[in-house]
Amino acid sequence: MSMNRRSFLAAGAAASLAACTQPTAEAVTRVPSPVTEPIPPLPAFYGAVEGEPYPVPAVPEGIVPQRLWRQEVDNPYPQEPEGTIIVDPDAGYLHLVLCPERALRYGAGTGAAAFSWSGIARLQYSREWPRWKVPDSMAERRPELEPYTVANGGMDPGPGNPLGARALYLFQNGQDTLYRIHGACEPEHLGKAVSSGCIRLLDQDAIDLYDRAKQGTRVWVLPSLKPQRLGALY
Repeated sequence: MSMNRRSFLAAGAAASLAACTQPTAEAVTRVPSPVTEPIPPLPAFYGAVEGEPYPVPAVPEGIVPQRLWRQEVDNPYPQEPEGTIIVDPDAGYLHLVLCPERALRYGAGTGAAAFSWSGIARLQYSREWPRWKVPDSMAERRPELEPYTVANGGMDPGPGNPLGARALYLFQNGQDTLYRIHGACEPEHLGKAVSSGCIRLLDQDAIDLYDRAKQGTRVWVLPSLKPQRLGALY
């Protein structure tokens, strides 16, 4: 071993020992806690929705960050045709392309990586206040959902139904992917990956997207680059 290598190893050992030594009180630098910006009042369109067969309550104030509000933005996907829906699960965004320059952006809760789906699909059809029909694979993981499987007729629409006020059904090559864009996202979960792969919006946003999206439109769900994790809800 050369003297240079011996010197390098000795210096590394000394540095390791120094790193494990507790500093004196005078040497400790405390980093101040970050200041949390207050969330401004929500736009009026997040109030209670009238004229629906079931209640759609107002979104509670102070929970949804402003970046996740429905808003028109510069289009980050100008190559996509008008009407295309693009979901970025890592950012927690769903974009609806309005024109090459502009898009409508919604905050979205997405699938936990272990249950997520990505790729190109088509919006086959949409439903108001849909029944929730639990896939057999989910019922196997959660036996308490067995009463709501396809064979058992699913769950009635209305409060408590995880699909909420609207659902958009995604097909690929003519086959149902079993993934949906739907409402009933709890405000505290918006922008996070906690579902079994479905793309969840606030009910107010699901209603708005339902009114705008056209049958047959292209839906592009980007792959998540985050590490896999479990703990999906629906």
